[in-house]
Amino acid sequence: MDITEIKSELTGDSYYKINHSSGLVIYVYPKEGYKSAYALFGTKYGSINTAFSVDGGEKITVPDGIAHYLEHKLFESEDGDAFERYAKTGANANAYTSFEKTCYLFSCTDNFEQSLEILLDFVQDPYFTAQTVQKEQGIIGQEIKMYDDSPEWRVMFNMLEGMYKNHPVRIDIAGTVESIAEITAEKLYQVYNVFYNLNNMALCVSGNVTVDGVLKIADKMLKPCEKHEITNYFEEEPYEVNTEFVEQTFPVSMPMFNLGFKERADKTLDEKSLAQTDILLYMLASDTSTLYRSLMDANLINSSFSYELFEGPGYCSVIFGGESRAPKQAAEMIKQYISKVKKEGLKKEDFEIAKKAVYGDAVSSLNSVSSVSNAIIDYHFNGNNLFNYIDEVSKATFDDVSKRLSQMLDVCNCTLSVVKEPQE
Repeated sequence: MDITEIKSELTGDSYYKINHSSGLVIYVYPKEGYKSAYALFGTKYGSINTAFSVDGGEKITVPDGIAHYLEHKLFESEDGDAFERYAKTGANANAYTSFEKTCYLFSCTDNFEQSLEILLDFVQDPYFTAQTVQKEQGIIGQEIKMYDDSPEWRVMFNMLEGMYKNHPVRIDIAGTVESIAEITAEKLYQVYNVFYNLNNMALCVSGNVTVDGVLKIADKMLKPCEKHEITNYFEEEPYEVNTEFVEQTFPVSMPMFNLGFKERADKTLDEKSLAQTDILLYMLASDTSTLYRSLMDANLINSSFSYELFEGPGYCSVIFGGESRAPKQAAEMIKQYISKVKKEGLKKEDFEIAKKAVYGDAVSSLNSVSSVSNAIIDYHFNGNNLFNYIDEVSKATFDDVSKRLSQMLDVCNCTLSVVKEPQE
Protein backbone atom coordinates (compact mmCIF):
# COMPACT_ATOMS: atom_id res chain seq x y z
CA MET A 1 0.00 0.00 0.00
CA ASP A 2 1.35 3.44 -0.91
CA ILE A 3 0.06 6.90 0.01
CA THR A 4 0.69 9.96 -2.19
CA GLU A 5 -0.11 13.55 -1.26
CA ILE A 6 -1.52 15.50 -4.22
CA LYS A 7 -1.04 19.24 -3.80
CA SER A 8 -2.23 22.27 -5.73
CA GLU A 9 0.39 25.01 -5.92
CA LEU A 10 -2.33 27.42 -7.08
CA THR A 11 -4.90 26.91 -4.33
CA GLY A 12 -2.80 25.50 -1.50
CA ASP A 13 -5.23 22.58 -1.14
CA SER A 14 -4.14 18.97 -0.95
CA TYR A 15 -5.59 15.49 -0.72
CA TYR A 16 -4.24 11.95 -0.52
CA LYS A 17 -4.34 9.06 -2.96
CA ILE A 18 -3.98 5.61 -1.45
CA ASN A 19 -3.39 2.47 -3.51
CA HIS A 20 -4.87 0.06 -0.99
CA SER A 21 -3.63 -3.52 -0.77
CA SER A 22 -7.17 -4.74 -1.58
CA GLY A 23 -6.90 -3.23 -5.06
CA LEU A 24 -9.14 -0.23 -4.29
CA VAL A 25 -7.92 3.32 -4.93
CA ILE A 26 -8.92 5.55 -2.02
CA TYR A 27 -8.88 9.36 -1.99
CA VAL A 28 -9.00 11.28 1.28
CA TYR A 29 -9.54 15.06 1.19
CA PRO A 30 -9.39 16.43 4.77
CA LYS A 31 -11.07 19.84 5.13
CA GLU A 32 -9.91 21.69 8.23
CA GLY A 33 -12.70 23.29 10.23
CA TYR A 34 -15.46 21.26 8.55
CA LYS A 35 -17.99 19.46 10.75
CA SER A 36 -19.48 17.26 8.02
CA ALA A 37 -18.02 14.35 6.08
CA TYR A 38 -19.00 12.94 2.69
CA ALA A 39 -18.10 9.55 1.23
CA LEU A 40 -18.57 8.32 -2.33
CA PHE A 41 -17.91 4.70 -3.32
CA GLY A 42 -18.11 4.22 -7.08
CA THR A 43 -17.60 1.66 -9.79
CA LYS A 44 -16.75 2.31 -13.42
CA TYR A 45 -19.97 0.68 -14.52
CA GLY A 46 -22.94 2.52 -15.97
CA SER A 47 -25.90 2.10 -18.28
CA ILE A 48 -23.77 2.03 -21.45
CA ASN A 49 -21.77 -1.05 -20.36
CA THR A 50 -24.11 -3.71 -21.75
CA ALA A 51 -21.60 -5.59 -23.94
CA PHE A 52 -18.26 -6.66 -22.45
CA SER A 53 -15.75 -9.44 -22.00
CA VAL A 54 -13.41 -10.43 -19.17
CA ASP A 55 -9.75 -11.40 -19.60
CA GLY A 56 -10.18 -11.81 -23.36
CA GLY A 57 -13.07 -14.25 -23.00
CA GLU A 58 -16.26 -14.36 -25.02
CA LYS A 59 -18.44 -11.28 -25.44
CA ILE A 60 -21.28 -11.03 -22.92
CA THR A 61 -24.43 -8.99 -23.58
CA VAL A 62 -26.83 -8.02 -20.78
CA PRO A 63 -30.22 -6.21 -20.75
CA ASP A 64 -30.50 -2.41 -20.92
CA GLY A 65 -31.04 -0.90 -17.48
CA ILE A 66 -29.26 -3.62 -15.51
CA ALA A 67 -26.67 -1.26 -13.95
CA HIS A 68 -29.45 0.93 -12.51
CA TYR A 69 -31.39 -2.18 -11.43
CA LEU A 70 -28.31 -3.49 -9.61
CA GLU A 71 -27.89 -0.16 -7.81
CA HIS A 72 -31.42 -0.53 -6.39
CA LYS A 73 -30.95 -4.14 -5.36
CA LEU A 74 -27.59 -3.67 -3.66
CA PHE A 75 -29.15 -1.80 -0.73
CA GLU A 76 -31.02 -4.97 0.24
CA SER A 77 -29.66 -7.82 2.32
CA GLU A 78 -30.98 -10.87 4.12
CA ASP A 79 -31.12 -8.83 7.33
CA GLY A 80 -32.93 -5.75 5.97
CA ASP A 81 -31.70 -2.79 3.96
CA ALA A 82 -28.83 -0.34 4.25
CA PHE A 83 -31.13 2.66 4.76
CA GLU A 84 -32.37 1.16 8.04
CA ARG A 85 -28.76 0.82 9.19
CA TYR A 86 -27.97 4.42 8.21
CA ALA A 87 -31.02 5.63 10.16
CA LYS A 88 -29.24 4.46 13.33
CA THR A 89 -26.07 6.46 12.57
CA GLY A 90 -27.94 9.59 11.44
CA ALA A 91 -26.24 9.65 8.01
CA ASN A 92 -28.03 10.69 4.82
CA ALA A 93 -27.45 8.00 2.20
CA ASN A 94 -28.17 7.80 -1.51
CA ALA A 95 -26.94 6.32 -4.79
CA TYR A 96 -27.07 7.07 -8.50
CA THR A 97 -26.38 5.42 -11.82
CA SER A 98 -25.12 7.47 -14.76
CA PHE A 99 -24.13 6.45 -18.27
CA GLU A 100 -20.61 5.42 -17.23
CA LYS A 101 -20.57 4.88 -13.45
CA THR A 102 -22.59 3.86 -10.38
CA CYS A 103 -21.95 5.54 -7.02
CA TYR A 104 -23.11 4.97 -3.44
CA LEU A 105 -22.76 7.81 -0.96
CA PHE A 106 -23.54 9.25 2.43
CA SER A 107 -23.02 12.50 4.32
CA CYS A 108 -22.91 12.87 8.07
CA THR A 109 -21.84 15.08 10.96
CA ASP A 110 -21.54 12.25 13.52
CA ASN A 111 -20.75 8.53 13.54
CA PHE A 112 -18.58 8.75 10.43
CA GLU A 113 -16.68 5.49 11.03
CA GLN A 114 -19.86 3.45 11.56
CA SER A 115 -21.41 4.98 8.43
CA LEU A 116 -18.32 4.20 6.35
CA GLU A 117 -18.42 0.61 7.62
CA ILE A 118 -22.02 0.30 6.41
CA LEU A 119 -21.10 1.70 2.98
CA LEU A 120 -18.16 -0.66 2.47
CA ASP A 121 -20.17 -3.59 3.84
CA PHE A 122 -23.35 -3.50 1.77
CA VAL A 123 -21.68 -2.57 -1.53
CA GLN A 124 -19.42 -5.63 -1.13
CA ASP A 125 -22.21 -7.97 -0.03
CA PRO A 126 -24.80 -8.59 -2.79
CA TYR A 127 -27.98 -10.51 -2.04
CA PHE A 128 -30.33 -11.33 -4.91
CA THR A 129 -33.09 -13.93 -5.15
CA ALA A 130 -35.63 -14.64 -7.88
CA GLN A 131 -38.39 -13.31 -5.61
CA THR A 132 -36.70 -10.00 -4.70
CA VAL A 133 -35.62 -9.40 -8.30
CA GLN A 134 -39.15 -9.95 -9.58
CA LYS A 135 -40.57 -7.60 -6.95
CA GLU A 136 -38.19 -4.84 -8.05
CA GLN A 137 -39.38 -5.07 -11.67
CA GLY A 138 -42.68 -3.45 -10.75
CA ILE A 139 -40.99 -0.69 -8.76
CA ILE A 140 -38.49 0.20 -11.50
CA GLY A 141 -41.20 -0.17 -14.14
CA GLN A 142 -43.11 2.60 -12.34
CA GLU A 143 -39.92 4.70 -12.21
CA ILE A 144 -39.45 4.29 -15.98
CA LYS A 145 -43.03 5.43 -16.59
CA MET A 146 -42.48 8.41 -14.28
CA TYR A 147 -39.45 9.49 -16.36
CA ASP A 148 -41.45 8.97 -19.54
CA ASP A 149 -43.90 11.52 -18.13
CA SER A 150 -41.13 14.08 -17.47
CA PRO A 151 -40.75 16.63 -20.31
CA GLU A 152 -37.17 17.47 -19.20
CA TRP A 153 -36.21 13.79 -19.42
CA ARG A 154 -37.96 13.19 -22.73
CA VAL A 155 -36.55 16.28 -24.47
CA MET A 156 -33.04 15.10 -23.56
CA PHE A 157 -33.41 11.42 -24.53
CA ASN A 158 -35.27 12.29 -27.72
CA MET A 159 -32.25 14.44 -28.59
CA LEU A 160 -29.80 11.63 -27.75
CA GLU A 161 -31.80 9.19 -29.87
CA GLY A 162 -31.70 11.77 -32.65
CA MET A 163 -27.94 12.31 -32.34
CA TYR A 164 -26.71 8.76 -31.80
CA LYS A 165 -27.44 5.88 -34.16
CA ASN A 166 -25.71 2.99 -32.35
CA HIS A 167 -24.11 4.13 -29.09
CA PRO A 168 -26.05 2.96 -25.98
CA VAL A 169 -26.00 6.53 -24.59
CA ARG A 170 -29.20 6.89 -26.65
CA ILE A 171 -30.98 4.42 -24.33
CA ASP A 172 -32.63 5.48 -21.07
CA ILE A 173 -30.39 4.77 -18.06
CA ALA A 174 -33.20 2.78 -16.41
CA GLY A 175 -33.81 0.75 -19.59
CA THR A 176 -37.33 -0.10 -20.73
CA VAL A 177 -40.14 -2.09 -19.14
CA GLU A 178 -39.36 -4.83 -21.69
CA SER A 179 -35.58 -4.87 -21.07
CA ILE A 180 -35.81 -5.02 -17.27
CA ALA A 181 -38.20 -7.98 -17.58
CA GLU A 182 -35.17 -9.96 -18.83
CA ILE A 183 -33.13 -9.29 -15.67
CA THR A 184 -32.59 -12.26 -13.36
CA ALA A 185 -30.68 -12.82 -10.13
CA GLU A 186 -28.07 -14.77 -12.11
CA LYS A 187 -27.50 -11.85 -14.49
CA LEU A 188 -27.20 -9.42 -11.57
CA TYR A 189 -24.55 -11.60 -9.95
CA GLN A 190 -22.79 -11.89 -13.32
CA VAL A 191 -22.40 -8.12 -13.81
CA TYR A 192 -21.73 -7.56 -10.12
CA ASN A 193 -18.81 -10.00 -10.13
CA VAL A 194 -17.30 -8.33 -13.20
CA PHE A 195 -17.72 -4.63 -12.44
CA TYR A 196 -17.84 -4.49 -8.63
CA ASN A 197 -14.27 -5.73 -8.41
CA LEU A 198 -12.34 -3.33 -6.14
CA ASN A 199 -9.77 -2.87 -8.91
CA ASN A 200 -12.56 -1.31 -11.01
CA MET A 201 -13.76 0.94 -8.18
CA ALA A 202 -12.72 4.00 -6.18
CA LEU A 203 -13.59 5.56 -2.83
CA CYS A 204 -13.39 9.28 -2.08
CA VAL A 205 -13.93 10.68 1.41
CA SER A 206 -13.82 14.40 2.16
CA GLY A 207 -14.50 16.87 4.97
CA ASN A 208 -14.02 16.12 8.67
CA VAL A 209 -11.87 13.04 8.05
CA THR A 210 -8.31 11.79 8.44
CA VAL A 211 -6.25 9.34 6.43
CA ASP A 212 -5.72 7.15 9.50
CA GLY A 213 -9.44 7.11 10.31
CA VAL A 214 -10.40 6.08 6.78
CA LEU A 215 -7.65 3.44 6.56
CA LYS A 216 -8.70 1.89 9.86
CA ILE A 217 -12.14 1.13 8.41
CA ALA A 218 -10.80 0.24 4.95
CA ASP A 219 -8.32 -2.28 6.37
CA LYS A 220 -11.11 -3.87 8.37
CA MET A 221 -13.82 -3.96 5.69
CA LEU A 222 -12.24 -4.32 2.24
CA LYS A 223 -12.09 -7.79 0.72
CA PRO A 224 -9.13 -8.15 -1.66
CA CYS A 225 -9.94 -9.50 -5.10
CA GLU A 226 -8.02 -10.55 -8.15
CA LYS A 227 -7.68 -7.95 -10.90
CA HIS A 228 -9.30 -8.75 -14.26
CA GLU A 229 -9.11 -7.05 -17.65
CA ILE A 230 -12.55 -5.75 -18.65
CA THR A 231 -13.18 -4.86 -22.29
CA ASN A 232 -16.32 -2.87 -23.16
CA TYR A 233 -17.79 -3.06 -26.66
CA PHE A 234 -19.64 -0.31 -28.49
CA GLU A 235 -20.91 -0.46 -32.05
CA GLU A 236 -19.13 1.91 -34.40
CA GLU A 237 -20.81 5.30 -34.25
CA PRO A 238 -20.86 7.54 -37.35
CA TYR A 239 -19.85 11.17 -36.97
CA GLU A 240 -23.12 12.38 -38.50
CA VAL A 241 -26.26 12.76 -36.39
CA ASN A 242 -29.01 10.19 -36.80
CA THR A 243 -31.68 12.84 -37.47
CA GLU A 244 -31.74 16.65 -37.31
CA PHE A 245 -35.15 17.18 -35.69
CA VAL A 246 -37.29 15.35 -33.14
CA GLU A 247 -40.59 16.61 -31.75
CA GLN A 248 -42.97 15.25 -29.13
CA THR A 249 -46.24 16.66 -27.86
CA PHE A 250 -46.48 17.02 -24.11
CA PRO A 251 -48.67 18.89 -21.61
CA VAL A 252 -46.19 21.72 -20.93
CA SER A 253 -46.94 25.37 -20.20
CA MET A 254 -43.99 26.45 -22.36
CA PRO A 255 -42.24 24.47 -25.14
CA MET A 256 -38.82 23.05 -24.22
CA PHE A 257 -35.82 22.34 -26.42
CA ASN A 258 -32.41 20.70 -26.44
CA LEU A 259 -30.02 21.52 -29.27
CA GLY A 260 -27.16 19.00 -29.34
CA PHE A 261 -23.98 19.37 -31.39
CA LYS A 262 -22.45 15.95 -31.97
CA GLU A 263 -18.67 15.92 -31.57
CA ARG A 264 -15.99 13.36 -32.44
CA ALA A 265 -15.47 10.99 -29.54
CA ASP A 266 -12.36 8.93 -30.25
CA LYS A 267 -11.31 9.23 -26.59
CA THR A 268 -12.45 10.96 -23.42
CA LEU A 269 -11.14 14.52 -23.10
CA ASP A 270 -8.05 15.26 -21.03
CA GLU A 271 -7.80 18.11 -18.51
CA LYS A 272 -6.45 20.57 -21.08
CA SER A 273 -9.29 19.96 -23.56
CA LEU A 274 -11.88 20.06 -20.77
CA ALA A 275 -10.54 23.38 -19.45
CA GLN A 276 -10.44 24.98 -22.89
CA THR A 277 -13.94 23.74 -23.74
CA ASP A 278 -15.40 25.03 -20.47
CA ILE A 279 -13.91 28.48 -21.11
CA LEU A 280 -15.18 28.45 -24.70
CA LEU A 281 -18.73 27.51 -23.72
CA TYR A 282 -18.79 30.19 -21.04
CA MET A 283 -17.71 32.73 -23.68
CA LEU A 284 -20.42 31.56 -26.06
CA ALA A 285 -23.45 30.99 -23.87
CA SER A 286 -23.13 32.18 -20.25
CA ASP A 287 -25.49 34.89 -19.03
CA THR A 288 -22.76 37.46 -19.76
CA SER A 289 -22.50 36.43 -23.43
CA THR A 290 -23.73 38.25 -26.53
CA LEU A 291 -25.72 35.17 -27.55
CA TYR A 292 -27.57 34.99 -24.23
CA ARG A 293 -28.48 38.68 -24.34
CA SER A 294 -29.64 38.40 -27.97
CA LEU A 295 -31.85 35.40 -27.20
CA MET A 296 -33.31 37.17 -24.16
CA ASP A 297 -33.91 40.42 -26.07
CA ALA A 298 -35.73 38.45 -28.76
CA ASN A 299 -37.86 36.79 -26.03
CA LEU A 300 -36.67 33.38 -27.26
CA ILE A 301 -35.38 32.05 -23.91
CA ASN A 302 -35.84 32.65 -20.19
CA SER A 303 -33.63 32.05 -17.15
CA SER A 304 -33.95 28.26 -17.62
CA PHE A 305 -31.47 28.45 -20.54
CA SER A 306 -28.39 26.30 -19.98
CA TYR A 307 -25.43 24.73 -21.75
CA GLU A 308 -23.19 21.77 -21.02
CA LEU A 309 -20.41 19.60 -22.34
CA PHE A 310 -21.80 16.05 -22.31
CA GLU A 311 -19.09 13.43 -22.81
CA GLY A 312 -17.95 9.98 -21.86
CA PRO A 313 -16.63 6.73 -23.38
CA GLY A 314 -17.48 6.86 -27.09
CA TYR A 315 -19.78 9.90 -26.96
CA CYS A 316 -19.30 13.66 -26.86
CA SER A 317 -21.67 16.55 -27.53
CA VAL A 318 -22.42 20.12 -26.53
CA ILE A 319 -26.02 20.76 -25.48
CA PHE A 320 -27.90 24.06 -25.29
CA GLY A 321 -31.44 24.03 -23.96
CA GLY A 322 -34.29 25.43 -21.92
CA GLU A 323 -37.79 26.77 -22.33
CA SER A 324 -38.67 28.80 -25.42
CA ARG A 325 -41.85 30.11 -27.00
CA ALA A 326 -40.23 29.46 -30.39
CA PRO A 327 -37.65 26.62 -30.09
CA LYS A 328 -36.82 26.47 -33.80
CA GLN A 329 -36.06 30.20 -33.88
CA ALA A 330 -33.92 29.93 -30.75
CA ALA A 331 -31.97 27.00 -32.24
CA GLU A 332 -31.48 28.86 -35.50
CA MET A 333 -30.16 31.94 -33.66
CA ILE A 334 -27.70 29.76 -31.72
CA LYS A 335 -26.42 28.15 -34.92
CA GLN A 336 -26.14 31.49 -36.72
CA TYR A 337 -24.22 33.00 -33.82
CA ILE A 338 -21.77 30.08 -33.70
CA SER A 339 -21.25 30.34 -37.47
CA LYS A 340 -20.58 34.06 -37.14
CA VAL A 341 -18.08 33.62 -34.31
CA LYS A 342 -16.30 30.85 -36.21
CA LYS A 343 -15.96 33.20 -39.17
CA GLU A 344 -15.10 36.44 -37.35
CA GLY A 345 -13.27 35.01 -34.32
CA LEU A 346 -13.69 35.25 -30.57
CA LYS A 347 -13.11 38.45 -28.57
CA LYS A 348 -10.17 38.65 -26.19
CA GLU A 349 -12.12 40.57 -23.56
CA ASP A 350 -14.74 37.78 -23.53
CA PHE A 351 -11.93 35.25 -23.06
CA GLU A 352 -10.51 37.10 -20.03
CA ILE A 353 -13.95 37.26 -18.36
CA ALA A 354 -14.67 33.59 -19.09
CA LYS A 355 -11.29 32.35 -17.90
CA LYS A 356 -11.64 34.16 -14.55
CA ALA A 357 -15.20 32.88 -14.12
CA VAL A 358 -14.36 29.22 -14.90
CA TYR A 359 -11.29 29.38 -12.65
CA GLY A 360 -13.34 30.95 -9.85
CA ASP A 361 -16.04 28.28 -10.14
CA ALA A 362 -13.44 25.51 -10.05
CA VAL A 363 -11.71 26.90 -6.96
CA SER A 364 -14.94 27.68 -5.10
CA SER A 365 -16.17 24.12 -5.74
CA LEU A 366 -13.32 22.93 -3.49
CA ASN A 367 -15.36 24.31 -0.56
CA SER A 368 -18.10 21.74 -1.15
CA VAL A 369 -17.32 18.23 0.13
CA SER A 370 -19.85 16.66 -2.26
CA SER A 371 -18.49 18.59 -5.28
CA VAL A 372 -14.92 17.60 -4.40
CA SER A 373 -15.71 13.90 -4.01
CA ASN A 374 -17.82 13.70 -7.15
CA ALA A 375 -15.20 15.53 -9.21
CA ILE A 376 -12.33 13.35 -7.95
CA ILE A 377 -14.24 10.14 -8.75
CA ASP A 378 -15.20 11.48 -12.21
CA TYR A 379 -11.61 12.44 -13.00
CA HIS A 380 -10.26 9.15 -11.62
CA PHE A 381 -12.43 7.02 -13.91
CA ASN A 382 -11.42 9.15 -16.91
CA GLY A 383 -7.71 9.05 -16.04
CA ASN A 384 -7.66 12.75 -15.14
CA ASN A 385 -6.81 14.83 -12.07
CA LEU A 386 -8.85 17.58 -10.36
CA PHE A 387 -5.90 19.89 -9.65
CA ASN A 388 -4.50 19.37 -13.16
CA TYR A 389 -7.82 20.67 -14.52
CA ILE A 390 -7.56 23.81 -12.38
CA ASP A 391 -3.95 24.28 -13.57
CA GLU A 392 -5.05 23.94 -17.20
CA VAL A 393 -7.75 26.57 -16.74
CA SER A 394 -5.15 28.97 -15.36
CA LYS A 395 -2.75 28.23 -18.26
CA ALA A 396 -5.31 28.41 -21.08
CA THR A 397 -4.62 31.06 -23.72
CA PHE A 398 -6.87 32.91 -26.14
CA ASP A 399 -5.24 31.04 -29.04
CA ASP A 400 -5.89 27.67 -27.32
CA VAL A 401 -9.59 28.41 -26.96
CA SER A 402 -9.87 29.80 -30.49
CA LYS A 403 -8.32 26.60 -31.82
CA ARG A 404 -10.76 24.55 -29.73
CA LEU A 405 -13.66 26.41 -31.37
CA SER A 406 -12.34 25.50 -34.82
CA GLN A 407 -12.40 21.80 -33.84
CA MET A 408 -15.99 21.60 -32.59
CA LEU A 409 -19.59 22.88 -32.84
CA ASP A 410 -20.31 21.85 -36.42
CA VAL A 411 -23.61 23.64 -37.20
CA CYS A 412 -24.31 21.05 -39.91
CA ASN A 413 -24.11 18.18 -37.41
CA CYS A 414 -26.66 18.86 -34.70
CA THR A 415 -30.04 17.61 -33.50
CA LEU A 416 -32.90 19.78 -32.24
CA SER A 417 -35.34 18.10 -29.83
CA VAL A 418 -38.59 19.86 -28.91
CA VAL A 419 -41.47 19.05 -26.58
CA LYS A 420 -44.54 21.26 -26.87
CA GLU A 421 -48.28 21.39 -26.26
CA PRO A 422 -50.38 19.53 -28.82
CA GLN A 423 -52.10 21.85 -31.30
CA GLU A 424 -55.86 22.26 -30.98
